Amino acid sequence: PKERMEAMLRDSGMQVMLTDTAYVEALSVFQETSLRHALCVDDHELLAGYPSEPVGVEINPTGSAYVIYTSGTTGTPKGVIVEHRNVVNFISGMIRELPFGTYDSMLCITTVSFDIFAAESWVPLSCGMQVVLASEEAQQEPAVLAELLAQHPVQMMQMTPSRLMLLLGDARSTPQLRSIKTLLVGGEAFPSTLYEQLREHTDAAVYNMYGPTETTVWSTFDRLEGEERISIGRPMANTQAYVLNEALQPQPIGVAGELCIGGAGVARGYWARPELTGEKFVDSPFVSGERLYRTGDLARWLPDGRLEHLGRSDHQVKIRGYRIELGEIEARLLHIPGVSEAVVTVVEAKDTKENAQELCAYVTGGHPLRAAELRAALAESLPSYMIPSHFVQLEELPLTPNGKVDRQALPKPSGSGAAAEYTAPRTDVETKLAQLWQEVLGVERVGIHDNFFELGGHSLKAMTIVLKIHQALEIELPLRQLFLSPTVEGLAAALNAADGSTVYQALSPAAERAHYPMSSAQKRLHFLQQLEGAERNYNMPVALRLEGELDRERLEAALQALVARHESLRTSFAVVDGEPVQQVQDEWSFSVSYEEAEEREVEDLIQAFLRPFVLNEAPLLRATVLRLEETQHLLLMDMHHIISDGTSMNILVAEFVKLYAGEALVPLKLQYKDYAVWQQEYVLSDAYREQEKYWLDQLSGELAVLQLPTDFARPALRSFAGDRVDFKLGRTLSEAVQQLALDKGVTVYMVFLAAYSTLLSRLSGDEEVIVGSPVAGRPHADLADIMGMFVNTLALR
Repeated sequence: PKERMEAMLRDSGMQVMLTDTAYVEALSVFQETSLRHALCVDDHELLAGYPSEPVGVEINPTGSAYVIYTSGTTGTPKGVIVEHRNVVNFISGMIRELPFGTYDSMLCITTVSFDIFAAESWVPLSCGMQVVLASEEAQQEPAVLAELLAQHPVQMMQMTPSRLMLLLGDARSTPQLRSIKTLLVGGEAFPSTLYEQLREHTDAAVYNMYGPTETTVWSTFDRLEGEERISIGRPMANTQAYVLNEALQPQPIGVAGELCIGGAGVARGYWARPELTGEKFVDSPFVSGERLYRTGDLARWLPDGRLEHLGRSDHQVKIRGYRIELGEIEARLLHIPGVSEAVVTVVEAKDTKENAQELCAYVTGGHPLRAAELRAALAESLPSYMIPSHFVQLEELPLTPNGKVDRQALPKPSGSGAAAEYTAPRTDVETKLAQLWQEVLGVERVGIHDNFFELGGHSLKAMTIVLKIHQALEIELPLRQLFLSPTVEGLAAALNAADGSTVYQALSPAAERAHYPMSSAQKRLHFLQQLEGAERNYNMPVALRLEGELDRERLEAALQALVARHESLRTSFAVVDGEPVQQVQDEWSFSVSYEEAEEREVEDLIQAFLRPFVLNEAPLLRATVLRLEETQHLLLMDMHHIISDGTSMNILVAEFVKLYAGEALVPLKLQYKDYAVWQQEYVLSDAYREQEKYWLDQLSGELAVLQLPTDFARPALRSFAGDRVDFKLGRTLSEAVQQLALDKGVTVYMVFLAAYSTLLSRLSGDEEVIVGSPVAGRPHADLADIMGMFVNTLALR
């Protein structure tokens, strides 16, 4: 961006710039800076006029090699002065510690303005390797990079985890990873699931690299061998790492502190910033005459001598490999007209698995602020990686008692961001709908023109909205109506036009009896268990990490209360007069077991904890607590699927947390047995017969069996020996999918289901594919808070 470039020009006082002809015109605006000459490296006629002899410049070890600008807290980027001795030490250390020189070539994919470029260019060139340069297009598009690697196979490669996961998510790119022998990964936290993903596509040695610009690219490294705990390893050659407290004294093994780095890689300091240099580059209390760089990162020593990175101790963060001072973004926001206050934080990215983070900006102002306008204003002065993904406008920022911004109290961002055009509800129905949307979507304010799906809604939340409308407004609305009328105004009009046949009818508790019918879902699972035997196929485990001092009595009381509250947890199953039934046990026994354990034993203990359930013995719930440390415990819970589903698991965890915290729960009006009885009666209704006819028509005729080109024959009975593959889509593709869904008036799930069906069709050669799609299966609002087996699988043809 122009402003950032101008800030670097003014701060550095540079007079000559190496550039390309395409950028010369853009440089013409910098008339009042020190820049005097722009040398175009692609102007061959100009270059031909210069002598070919080496430039007569005296170079010494303590001379400046380069200045790299990183994000600054005041809104102005700061330049890090790296000396020649720092660079030479880095190059020699990399060659000494890593297998450079044993291969022919290495990929250079990082921009020259990012110091990791040094590891991809100077290091391999220093030991005679060929460097394959990636174009700007190849840096951004996995498909283009795949073509480059196919034409020029390399044996070494270095990437940030974010870029690597983007590469792994593209089927065209993954075959090219086979030629990689050594892979360096760094620039941001290494996700714990990334290693296994890599192992599916490459046998390369994988190194986790760590280091700030101020200590010359990489300072520590660790070769990963599939460890459960990802570490940043040990210091590089001629580098010392210390984990220190506030008094710069060493912390014991296992105790967190600030990571400080010393040795030959420590840079001179910040350009023209003596105070900041003195603050961050301090005299070493361990080696006379040496300095330490205070990284601001939290870390701890592991017993085996490796370092574990624990995050940032200040407001400096890394997003997609770029180090960012949140204060710089805040300072830029405050320059935008209409913005009174601004705070920027890091939030977990929505709908991702692990370690994905995004920037969120919170702003205040006297009038509505539009997210698009805020983004556009920031883009004039900040690079794209520093533009927040979310914007939230608040009436005022929350403060702590001492008057500082309370970052912990900031609300989580919603899909709306700041500033949709807000039009307040005008009628009682619109007001109630807006309140329901706020509750379900977690947004602060909903106007009558806001689009449900643009606010972050999806099919599950749509179902929740329909159920809550059913309960709150006593009108049953078909789910498709929300797709046809995705705004408060449109949905209110549809509700006003609804006829009286759709009015809400509450479910009634079933009359007390010795046993009750099973629901259709329970019958299905009961039959499968009888067919397949008592295995672990239908176990539903969950593990909760508990931090802090554990109160055993309170934990056991919370779990006992849950078993008493939800009849499903104390229900057994039997066959009476040839009919499968469920029996609610009024007398039951439930206890929690405790074990001492170490972190490395957890996986084995979890597997030992998972045992088959016997369905005629209640409760079908087990719990064990693993004590890992004084203040670290793991609560393991396991249920049989016949009494639970995914939504029930969420209910179990949420209510356990509340009960353990001493909160009271609203009494349940219904239990699962009441639903089973209602369902049995519903089967006899006209509405059910209409639904039955629909599905019989949908599934009439010959049903195709999917014939995939698999390596092994399909077994007669399911072996449950499959696997789950998690992967992430790149931002560009994700946004394109979301936009396609909005354009077509469907959910993102529908887009992916269509893509999945198309893939199966092409793999099998069949024109017709039937896909089993699980749905929540809670057709009535009164069932929202009940634990039980509601989920149903629809055959989508």
